[in-house]
Amino acid sequence: MLNHIPTSSYGILQRTISESAIDLAAEQISSLGYATIPSGIGIEELNRFQIDFDSNRDQYIKTFGLDKLTYTDELNIIRAPLTHGPESFLKIATNKILLSLISKLIQGDFILNQQNSIINPPKKQYNQGAWHRDLPYQHFTSSSPIAVNAIFCVDDFTERNGGTFVLPASHKSTKFPSPEYISKNAIQIEAKAGDYIVLDCMIFHAGGFNSTSIARRGVNHVYTIPFLKQQIRLPDNIDTSGLSEDIKKLLGFGYSEPKTISEFLDSRPRT
Repeated sequence: MLNHIPTSSYGILQRTISESAIDLAAEQISSLGYATIPSGIGIEELNRFQIDFDSNRDQYIKTFGLDKLTYTDELNIIRAPLTHGPESFLKIATNKILLSLISKLIQGDFILNQQNSIINPPKKQYNQGAWHRDLPYQHFTSSSPIAVNAIFCVDDFTERNGGTFVLPASHKSTKFPSPEYISKNAIQIEAKAGDYIVLDCMIFHAGGFNSTSIARRGVNHVYTIPFLKQQIRLPDNIDTSGLSEDIKKLLGFGYSEPKTISEFLDSRPRT
């Protein structure tokens, strides 16, 4: 039979065991640097979030001004929406299915380093359409991830509307590859609205060109080891009322760098 994948093997002394869809996604991210997972969010909740996304963006533009966002090349990005948007933005950042996957990828504690809404505008170039890592300007590899990003698909990610391109396994190479290699090996990820596209932050990726007449929307999250400072200090910008200790820890409470030696010493555990 054509395209029949062999299932038997020999000479194998070690094997990875994947007992769930989350295990399989973690295995794929470890090997290839990317995977997609469902969020478990229903259609009604997704529809409400799509409305929240647009209202949050409108308010953001009113707050910071169209001119400023344009000349800083920030027009298609909304920074830290969970700090100034509806509770739904916090909800997608603390999704249990997603966090269970992140916990399999990052060893030990991790925090939400950043959350940014991303708009891929129709029939225009935009800054996320260039190849990059989500730890930019870095050229190293690590034995396990120190940072993982998760794009929540507000809309379907398709070939036509500029779904994310990745270079599989490039999180294992220090250098950016040649144009010829990129042309031969880049693949485009398609995902449904409500899915997460989860990447090792060191994989090279880029948004595709949106050839439709409608903007394609997503919300990117970066989770890192606490050693890496947040893009915007979330604890200084979030109302803590109603937040559990686990969520506050995820948002970086308790991990901000001490301002003085006295503050550092006071933070040390008592013996």
